[in-house]
Formats: sequence, C-alpha cells, structure tokens
Amino acid sequence: MKIVAFGGGHGLSASLRALRQLPGLDVTAVVTVADDGGSSGRLRAERGVLPPGDLRQALAALAGDEHAARLFQYRFAGADPLAGHPVGNLVLCGLMELHPDPVVALDEAAALLRVAGRVLPMSRVPLEIDADVLDGDGQLRLVRGQHEVAISTGHVEAVRISPAAPPACAEAIEAVHHADWLIFGPGSWYTSVIPHLLVPQLAAAILTSPARRLVTLNLAAEKETASLTVPDHVHALTRYLPGLRADVVLADGKAVGDPEPVHRAAESLGARLVLAPVAVEDGGPRHDPTALAVALSHILGAGG
Repeated sequence: MKIVAFGGGHGLSASLRALRQLPGLDVTAVVTVADDGGSSGRLRAERGVLPPGDLRQALAALAGDEHAARLFQYRFAGADPLAGHPVGNLVLCGLMELHPDPVVALDEAAALLRVAGRVLPMSRVPLEIDADVLDGDGQLRLVRGQHEVAISTGHVEAVRISPAAPPACAEAIEAVHHADWLIFGPGSWYTSVIPHLLVPQLAAAILTSPARRLVTLNLAAEKETASLTVPDHVHALTRYLPGLRADVVLADGKAVGDPEPVHRAAESLGARLVLAPVAVEDGGPRHDPTALAVALSHILGAGG
C-alpha cells in the first residue's frame, strides 16, 4: 500500500513514526520547505540551501538505524557558531552542496539512515510564507516568514506562499498520482499543512489522484490557529483548495469536545469522522505514535 504523508515538523514526524510501525506500507513524506527560523533559517540564509530542519525530522522518523537517527537529531549546545545546529541539518547542508539536486541529496541521506520509505521536498526551491493577520485592535497587518506566522497571536485572515507558483517536486507529483492514501496532518495548519495546497502543480495532483484521503486533526490549537475551532481547521482545507474531498477525518475524542460540529465539518469534505485515543498518556497535546498507529491500522486496513 502506497502512502503519501504531507506536512512538516513534529506533526509529520509523529505521523511517520506511526506509519513505520505498520507492515506492508510504502511511505513517502512530502515536506514543506519554507522554514526560516532557528538552524534552518541560518543555513538557508548563509548557504542558500533548502531549509533542512523539517526534512531532517522526517528522515529521522523513518530511519531504520536508531543510532544514526539519534546522532542526526543531536543539537549542539553552547554559544559558538555551531550552537543550535542539529548534526543532521549540517549533514543535509553538506549533501545539498555536494549534489545540485536536493532530491539526490535526500535519497543519499535516506540511505545513510536506512530510511524505510522516501522523504521529498514539496519544491526544489525554498519558499516564503506570508499571512494577513488581524490583531486584537482590529488592525490588519502583513506577517512575513514561516517563523513569524507560526508565533503570531492574531487571527490569520489569509496565508500565501512566495513565489506563488513554485515548481513542484516532480517525484512528489508522481508519488501522489500512484498513492493509495494521501494523509494531511497533524501539524501546524497554516505553516506545515496548508502550504502543500498552495503549490499549484501539487494541488492539481492532489485533486486528481485516485487515492483515498485522510485528514488527521491536531490535539490543541497553536498560536497561529488559536482563533480557529476544530471544525474551522477542516473548513480551512477547502478554503485553500476548493474541490478537495476526503474519506476520513481522524481526531481524538477528548480534543474535539462536542463531536457533532466536527462530524458535520467532516461530512462537508465527504468524509466520515473517526474518533480514537491518539494522544500521549500524560495528557499533553502530542500524538502518541503507537496509539496513532493503532488508529491508522484500522482506517487503512478497512480501506476507509
């Protein structure tokens, strides 16, 4: 069964860690390339490479070599020029300088980590994310950059990518066309999930793919989505990709509250709502990969 999972950061990592626990899956991660904060932002600005952080996390999540994955995730401490950089970001930066094609670099990194599956960028060029944010005083302001959008405390009225029509990764398009399932979320909605819907070629492939579609909802609102209800998260998908249909919306029953509005939102996508305990046991707003794997096994195994 061929699975394509879209996202970035910790949300996509949790989904990939769940999927790798299920036998018989061929998993491709399609990762956002708009990060401009922290180590990724520094390497992007100083070396001109794709921001490696989200790509690194996806590779580590699918890695078959746990020791190499742990090294990949190790972040240098201190206050010198290495401070704040994960080892994997530096390795990916080196590989992307060795190979003009970042997909070749990612495939080589995947071989080093014995990755079960493939990690691809949604575009071979780094992107910017801009948002129109409505502040509490009623003023609309432009927020530039993924990091600034992610920490914004106002209501995001609209989000855009720049360039507006970047070239989609051809290998990602091919994976979408041949997939059995497309999985969106969990993850930062405006900065990790929705950007995939804003790349025209990728959006067209998503709409025309014969694959079934699963939307995995977050367990709690983040700063960028603090003003959105759980149903609003579902409606935001079709706002940015009109015509998008889904088969299943997966949520944790404790996170959604009253399930009826979420059920109606799922129906607006043509999907059924599945409620399952997928959060970590300590009550934190994080998906537990093993619990998520159990829920996914029922959904994917039942064919939606």
